[in-house]
Amino acid sequence: MTQSASVPFLPFVRPEIDEETIQGVVDVLRSGWITTGPQNQAFEAALSAYCGGRPVRTFNSGTATLEIGLRLAGVSPGDEVITTPASWVSTSNVIYEVGATPVFADIDPVTRNIDLDKLEAAITPKTKAIIPVFLAGLPVDMDRLYAIARQHKLRVVEDAAQAFGASWNGKRIGAIGDIVSFSFHANKNLTSIEGGALVLNDEAEAVLAQKYRLQGITRTGIDGMDCDVLGGKYNLTDVAARVGLGQLKHIERFTAQRRALARRYFAQFEGGAAVKLGMGLPVADFDNCNWHMFQITLPLEQLSIDRAGFMEQLKERGIGSGVHYPAIHLFTLYRERGFKAGMFPLAERLGKTTVTLPLFTQMTDADVERVCDAVNEICAQYAK
Repeated sequence: MTQSASVPFLPFVRPEIDEETIQGVVDVLRSGWITTGPQNQAFEAALSAYCGGRPVRTFNSGTATLEIGLRLAGVSPGDEVITTPASWVSTSNVIYEVGATPVFADIDPVTRNIDLDKLEAAITPKTKAIIPVFLAGLPVDMDRLYAIARQHKLRVVEDAAQAFGASWNGKRIGAIGDIVSFSFHANKNLTSIEGGALVLNDEAEAVLAQKYRLQGITRTGIDGMDCDVLGGKYNLTDVAARVGLGQLKHIERFTAQRRALARRYFAQFEGGAAVKLGMGLPVADFDNCNWHMFQITLPLEQLSIDRAGFMEQLKERGIGSGVHYPAIHLFTLYRERGFKAGMFPLAERLGKTTVTLPLFTQMTDADVERVCDAVNEICAQYAK
């Protein structure tokens, strides 16, 4: 089957940016102040209010926020940091960047997040911090996570890159916890095109984060300047901040629409050919998850087609898809450091079978039905 010329291509993600925000960006460009300035300050203030008044500092990426979060947590060479192998590789790359050693714990096959039993079993005297990842916007069990952290006196740097708008038992992610790292990449629920933010515990952490963000510099008065820590160049531009401000106004609607679309996916897949063959669906959490992604796992043992072939079949039908994520420890960089296939079998299986389906706010119920029909049709066509 090939895509009909009359049917537009449906990507797996598309940002929604309103005309007011576009005009706001034009105004910033015309103002002459396009790097970090008043728009950034306004964005940080709005994010702080959203996160219950906690201090917030913005950065140019969600990778920078993770790295700086680890530095703020005191992670240094010789330390170990526990995280999941089922994430974007930046989650563990930043551990190497600060000179520490990543320690992986396998995932819970139901939530697809880090298995907290395995996390606790991985703690050693060298463990300094934990990076939990909220895959597809679904938080881990925050009560248990922080009970473990308190018991073992560990810092937590939440990789909430995908979880802006998510919550835990009625409390917003970012309003609770230790250090919280958000990403505002173009595919996130809230975007600043590229960017990220750290939610911090107090003003002392915020001041240090700001130093790390721009070469370790502290300015005083009209001409005073000092450098007392080794910082980098991670600041967010005012152009990006203006996009983020425009997005933040709509985050509650964005989240509600994503949850409604996810419900539609579940309803459409129920009893279909794909589910009957064993296709896996995510946890149906409509209270805590922000539904950043809708991910299925393919029943490859029951199909005469591999994942690449399946995705090509979707593409031929005018439907985009993605892979999030290959198991980190199987990348060459990690194999060279002693990681091997078979060490984390659940994450490995997820990494080989997962497919991300389209989910974004401009989608309609008809779009969801089109995707589900295509998935069922392909599974039925290639069933063994």
